[in-house]
Amino acid sequence: MTRRSADARPPEESGSAQAAPTSARVMVVGAGWRFTSGISYYTCRLANAFAESTPTSALLMRQLVPTRLYPGRNRVGKSVNDLRYASGVPVYDGVDWFWGKSMRDARRFITENRPDVLVLQWWTGAVLHSYLRLASLVRSYGGQVVIEWHEVQDTGEARLPGVTRYVVMAMKRLLRNVDGHLVHSEYDLALLRGTYDLPGDRVAIAPHGPYDHHRGQEVDSAPVERVGDFVFLYFGIIRPYKGVEDLVAAFDLLPADVREKSRLVIVGETWEGWTLPLDAVAASPNADRITVVNRYVEDSEVAEHFAAADAVVLPYRRSSSSGPLHIAMSSGLPVIVSSVGGLVEAAGDYAGATFVPPADPAALAEKLAELPASRGARFTDPHSWDHTVDAYSHLFARIGAPAMTPRSVPASSDSASPAAQAAAADALAANTPSV
Repeated sequence: MTRRSADARPPEESGSAQAAPTSARVMVVGAGWRFTSGISYYTCRLANAFAESTPTSALLMRQLVPTRLYPGRNRVGKSVNDLRYASGVPVYDGVDWFWGKSMRDARRFITENRPDVLVLQWWTGAVLHSYLRLASLVRSYGGQVVIEWHEVQDTGEARLPGVTRYVVMAMKRLLRNVDGHLVHSEYDLALLRGTYDLPGDRVAIAPHGPYDHHRGQEVDSAPVERVGDFVFLYFGIIRPYKGVEDLVAAFDLLPADVREKSRLVIVGETWEGWTLPLDAVAASPNADRITVVNRYVEDSEVAEHFAAADAVVLPYRRSSSSGPLHIAMSSGLPVIVSSVGGLVEAAGDYAGATFVPPADPAALAEKLAELPASRGARFTDPHSWDHTVDAYSHLFARIGAPAMTPRSVPASSDSASPAAQAAAADALAANTPSV
């Protein structure tokens, strides 16, 4: 089947009244730009990737929760993104937490676009009641529903009284209307199956697609000559499980000859009142060599910070996935990342990745000290959105949805290599599930 644009119509067969088969009409449902987050970018990138192969639309969650309840409330509604949906992708932005007219308009959008498959991005319980309604509507006319799982449940939500119970109960109800599932790692799949009964024959595994939209130009595989201090960059939300305080402690443990020629740059928005990393910076004897940008930065600034970095350090204490990790890999930068959760599989094939145990500043400092010697090294990101779309194509075939034209032939869309499975098992044993 030939590839067509998202708004094209199937041609009539020559000499026949019967129309040619059509590709699956896909509607991606996920985070909008009002509460910009990593899932906002992922939703956009996935919809644009689908649109290269099949008619695609996007239905966005706009007002996730009442603004006063959102950890990043000060930036709600502010435009920080340069990324845009492709011109052939109809977009409804979007559904509000309290519904009202927004849900009526969402129903109209679904009726107009009539997706064969509704692809729900799962990352927060705040959208669960809306997903129940949307899934029921699509199923009512014979459409199918797929969930793409980014984690079991947000860690901040899991600490709120009664929220985990609500999410588990309501999710089990939603799952009765779900035909297939896509996860990013064997680790995530094991976590999910510890909470929910997912069918083995309708689950696909595909790595997170690359976040190369922040890159101003193609990564040069040749070494880049740099001058001045060696820059270690931490990028991302500052939350209890991110381990940023461990990074500050590790920077203080660097040998003097390395530390005096290095800088630590921390770029991120504080959530959940987690100021321990900032307190650690203030108390550090090397505070003059540490820069903190404590806010959610715009896309243009993201590109600048990664262009200025020599290495990225992500000292998480737990994690299923990481947008900053994928930005770093798309930038070709060396990355030091904790060997936790799905990160073992996400970066396992990236030649520039170095893994360290979580919550171990001494081990982290040892690896930090090794990086300046190979300054300028750049690496190739092994990830591709083609892999994601191909995994979906195979999943659609399993659940009986209309076909898409695969853009390449994946080795396997539903299982990882034995080495990756072993690494995932080790990570699972060392970490506590979210719910």
